[in-house]
Amino acid sequence: MNGLHRKHNIKYGDCVTGTSAAKPSGVIPFAAGDIRPFVLTCGGRMEINMINLRKVAVIGCGFVGSASAFALMQSGLFSEMVLLDADSNKAEGEALDISHGLPFARPMSIKAGTYDDMADSSIVIVTAGAGQKPGETRLDLVKKNVHIFQSIIPEIASRGFEGILLIVANPVDILTTVAARMSGLPENRVFGSGTVLDTARLKYLLGERLSVDNRSVHAFIIGEHGDSEIAAWSSANVSGIPLNRFCEMRGFFDHQQALEQIAESVKTSAYEIIEKKKATYYGIAMSVRRICEAIMRDEKSILPVSSIQHSQNIDGIALSMPVIVGKDGVEKPVPISLSWEEESKLIESAKMLKKVVDSCNEA
Repeated sequence: MNGLHRKHNIKYGDCVTGTSAAKPSGVIPFAAGDIRPFVLTCGGRMEINMINLRKVAVIGCGFVGSASAFALMQSGLFSEMVLLDADSNKAEGEALDISHGLPFARPMSIKAGTYDDMADSSIVIVTAGAGQKPGETRLDLVKKNVHIFQSIIPEIASRGFEGILLIVANPVDILTTVAARMSGLPENRVFGSGTVLDTARLKYLLGERLSVDNRSVHAFIIGEHGDSEIAAWSSANVSGIPLNRFCEMRGFFDHQQALEQIAESVKTSAYEIIEKKKATYYGIAMSVRRICEAIMRDEKSILPVSSIQHSQNIDGIALSMPVIVGKDGVEKPVPISLSWEEESKLIESAKMLKKVVDSCNEA
């Protein structure tokens, strides 16, 4: 449990004061072996908020939220799941429907609930957000979903939430930046699904082209989860063999054209799926499950999640780069080799995202 509590230890009887602007928090022993996190409210009342390491919450029960909940039920990672939606009947219906499959899975409690019910969750997954309508600009959608987040994130933060906040709603990089600023949580505990799905699509397409197990393909999509995303070909390999060399081993020599086509297919995959079936949700649900596995099992997996960047050229904005993910969330960035062109595109992607965030702040 201590891995989720990053505050200092305070002995029972110690005097702690605070204001509404800065709520002191920490862990306090109530009895031998009984360690609990606490938050002091502005009125001086101590609220106990015990983290349940086997509990997950999903906010938003649309296609993505319900598919993610279903994938997590099958994973066996959690013993309790809370679903929350603006339409409480929708949340209750999804909880019932998923629960009816439990005789074929592992025992767990799945229920619709409130923000109070999810305050002690180890992970809160936010999928809530509006979809883009025909004729609506990307900025219009951003502003709409930022407004939705203004009604969600403060509700989570005000309950002394000490777990990990995983943002899945789109545009995920913008909303991850907004959530990190609104929540006041440490940056390592607020991150988005980023390009985990895009990277999976890239591995799948490369595996199909090269007739090789896609799990042996090591390559990343970085930057924005969207139109300015970058395929990091410079560091791509198949089980340690540079990608171009492996392509030639399989009889492919038209590298540049083929890689451009694959990168474009990855970028437009969502549009193609939406055109055919109106929404995408299975792939992202599996991505959510994979991220939760890395956290709950403390796997130290390297995943391209969307996290707040602090580098010489990119600072204070969330975008996707490979990082180590474990029980504490984002543990450490993993530098990968990038060409000058790839690095330039990454910086441009960050500038574009920052411009959109700044536009939201001005609105």
